[in-house]
Amino acid sequence: MSHRILVFYGSYRTHRMGVRLASFTVSALRERQHDVELIDAKVVGLPILDRMYKEYPAGTAPAPMEQLARKIVAADAFVFVVGEYNWGLQPGLKNLTDHYLEEWFWRPAAIVSYSAGRIGGARSGYAWHGTLSEMGMLVISSTIAVGPIAETLNEDGKPIGELGARLNNTFPRLADDLAWWTEAAKAQRAHRPPPY
Repeated sequence: MSHRILVFYGSYRTHRMGVRLASFTVSALRERQHDVELIDAKVVGLPILDRMYKEYPAGTAPAPMEQLARKIVAADAFVFVVGEYNWGLQPGLKNLTDHYLEEWFWRPAAIVSYSAGRIGGARSGYAWHGTLSEMGMLVISSTIAVGPIAETLNEDGKPIGELGARLNNTFPRLADDLAWWTEAAKAQRAHRPPPY
């Protein structure tokens, strides 16, 4: 079954390494026949949060914010490709997500983290779990931590070496888990409207 999946990536740095993992994630999900779109926070370019999308009168939100809101509402599931900055969240991606709230509700999300070191952004992934849950998403238990990213994926997002082979072997479980929860959430929403 094909699902509409948005893959979110949030680094604003000049030499972005995590985009390799974002590209890999998009390609791997497309190979499974899903309708996948990369949402790059730097490209979307929302300002530092002043007003959430819901705080604008209908039809008055800035065009990029409005367009992204429609994409989020239309999606079946999300994947967040998250880097680790000083044990914490990437500010660019956090800023983008905070512009929305109800738009995220009742859909599953997966977390794929990365870093330049061997921890693979796991601490950021842990922090994102609570954040995304609070925003109304069902965060699946399967996660992937990629590090060192430069030794795992090449510039085109293709797996390299032993670490790349490991990523290829672990990604199917995350994708299967996300698909299962996506189908379960869709079926439940069709059976009974969300309580709020």
